[in-house]
Amino acid sequence: MIRTRTLATTAAALGLALSAALAAPPAPHGATDFGEQQARLDSLLKGQDPLAPRGFDTHLWPVVVPKDNALTPERVTLGRKLYFDPRLSADGSVACATCHDSGRGFSDQRPVSEGIGDQMGKRSSPTTLNALLFGTQFWDGRAATLEDQAKLPITNPIEMGHKTEAAALAAIAKDPAYIDLFRKAYGRAPNFDDLARAIASFERTLVFFDAPFDRWQAGDAKAISDEAIKGFALFNGKARCAACHMLNSTNPLGTDQRFHNIGVSARKQDFEKLARQALSILARDNSQEQVDRLALETDMSELGRFMVTKNRADIGGFKTSQLRNVGITGPYMHDGTLTTLWDVMDHYNKGGETNPFLDGGIEPLALKEEEIDAVVAFLFTLTDRRFSGENDQAMKAQKSRAAKTRPFRDTRLANRELLPFEERVMGKNGLK
Repeated sequence: MIRTRTLATTAAALGLALSAALAAPPAPHGATDFGEQQARLDSLLKGQDPLAPRGFDTHLWPVVVPKDNALTPERVTLGRKLYFDPRLSADGSVACATCHDSGRGFSDQRPVSEGIGDQMGKRSSPTTLNALLFGTQFWDGRAATLEDQAKLPITNPIEMGHKTEAAALAAIAKDPAYIDLFRKAYGRAPNFDDLARAIASFERTLVFFDAPFDRWQAGDAKAISDEAIKGFALFNGKARCAACHMLNSTNPLGTDQRFHNIGVSARKQDFEKLARQALSILARDNSQEQVDRLALETDMSELGRFMVTKNRADIGGFKTSQLRNVGITGPYMHDGTLTTLWDVMDHYNKGGETNPFLDGGIEPLALKEEEIDAVVAFLFTLTDRRFSGENDQAMKAQKSRAAKTRPFRDTRLANRELLPFEERVMGKNGLK
């Protein structure tokens, strides 16, 4: 049973004072200053009870919240403090908020993320917005829950870098503020499992479904443009987006929650060789921690879901990302190689990147330029209105960039005027 409080009491419990937030030191690794992030978070949640977020049916809480981690204001308060605490990293430079930045759509808007010692990982950081509705976490689904997900970065050598869970806990366990917060939240002294539970509790309040698209579906005919309405029709029809990104009242995220090889960066990979390497290593150590390290530290990252299932059909397969707030969470795909939503559409339009494990549903689409523009216009209507300023800026920046460079565009492939094997044999410009 979820405990309730007055809106004012809950908001006070969850927020830090604005003056204190603005006094926070600058954040390393290119992240927005943590104080600015907290102030931004306060602004986003202003007037909203985090235990009853707008646009979300709270009757779903029993489904999405584990029975051993009921959502309470005390747990959210503790989780928020932990989310912004760089002491959870070995060198004190990385917090959850470093890669899941409230000033950047709760991602870091970088192709791949940076951890301790300025080490770069192999994958892009997904947003924590609406993550509570995912059936699995991470691009390859290697964590079943938000609680599991919260643990792994803390002990990953190139993310937060603590060698053991005990070492991470020791960094905060003697802090009187934490001792009090853990006792209020879980009735016991600080421990690593409750630390992860608290972070997950905070992340479950990051619900953002109040987008222009939702207003349009609710009957506001002026909420989105005519071009975006045309884009929605294409999304469900010729563009075939809805095959994996179904979007409706029962599936508001816009994802099938499954894993697909859509040919991202496939041209550069020898999947068979990588798969043999992975199986050899995992035969000796098949732990979740080992999969986590291979995913972030090695080229075996490109195997995706395969490293979790060992199923050949999953080679190069990555989770279908949500479409909510997609305008402000680029660059796109697991490796951040697609800079704009126009690039994403170009990738699908030409039929992805051919490889032996490409999903059968990935085919050239023959979309015209105005049709691509329309689908992109629709995608930008899926950003929550609280991010409208960032969304407008991102659309202008992406449109400007796309006008200058579209590296993945090939209308010949999209229209089947050139077949993939011809392109490989003759080179990209071989049949001009």
